Amino acid sequence: MHTNLWFWIIFNVSVLFLLAIDLFAFQRKAHAPSLKEATIWTLVWATLSLGFNALVWNWMGPAKALEFLTGYLIEYSLSVDNIFVFVLIFSYFAVPPAYQHLVLFWGILSALVLRGVMIGIGAVFVQTFHWALYFFGAFLLFTGAKMFFSRSKAVDIAQNPLLRLVRTRLPVSESYHGAHFMIKRNGRRLLTPLALVLIMIEATDIVFAVDSIPAIFGITHDPFIVYTSNVCAILGLRSLYFLLAGIVHKFVYLKPALGIILSFIGAKLLLADVLHFPTAASLGVVGLVLLVAITLSLLVKRQHPATVEPAAETDHLHPLATCDDKRNT
Repeated sequence: MHTNLWFWIIFNVSVLFLLAIDLFAFQRKAHAPSLKEATIWTLVWATLSLGFNALVWNWMGPAKALEFLTGYLIEYSLSVDNIFVFVLIFSYFAVPPAYQHLVLFWGILSALVLRGVMIGIGAVFVQTFHWALYFFGAFLLFTGAKMFFSRSKAVDIAQNPLLRLVRTRLPVSESYHGAHFMIKRNGRRLLTPLALVLIMIEATDIVFAVDSIPAIFGITHDPFIVYTSNVCAILGLRSLYFLLAGIVHKFVYLKPALGIILSFIGAKLLLADVLHFPTAASLGVVGLVLLVAITLSLLVKRQHPATVEPAAETDHLHPLATCDDKRNT
């Protein structure tokens, strides 16, 4: 299962080129993207991903293209779950909206590297040990069941072990300093609260990758398809955040739906030796579950518009420190 080296090179160079255009041409001035801008960029990234899917069809055939599309849809839907956590993190640290895009940009750029490393390790693991697929299957089944039955609860970010470790080990300034992640004061280098936000975003992505990467290995064992579907979904996460941050709480049935999807893929892996489930059927199951979840969520919100918003869950949280920019949030 070896993919032509040029495919890897062309894909990664194209991704870096697109990120450079985004950062230096469209995001040169820090600002909070408007709903219109977020919508346009969400459509742009989705169109580019589907365009790449067409190239996969042409280069590698319809079977690989279908695997990519299924993996992309799974990763993209799991990315929406990231947005819940991003909202909590940005709210807790009172991050000015103008700097949120910058944090997500650098967070996602480093996430691409981390995902590549994790997928590489996972691919070697799967190819070396056949039982690894059963391990992934059991893990996804457990995670899916836990996600399906878990209830929403308040998250106290202040008690996060990683955050507490960084605060005790590294010097941190008391306020924001524009878009800087580090400053120098009295000859001493200090992290800014924006750097802590970036660290938390990175940690969040690693946690979610532990679920999403095995899920895509449940669709295909081809590292190129696993990697590219992951990357394409992640690239659209920034614009998706600004598009859905204000309404993501409406999708009350999304988490149970993701639980069903993960459990389905886990069962598929566990039964792979006795039951062949076509990729097209997997795509149909994933799409149907997401469609039902979104439809039911919107119907519930329409019938019960007074439902408490998740923002109330963050009322007990307190920002890291006061800052002049907080009035802008």
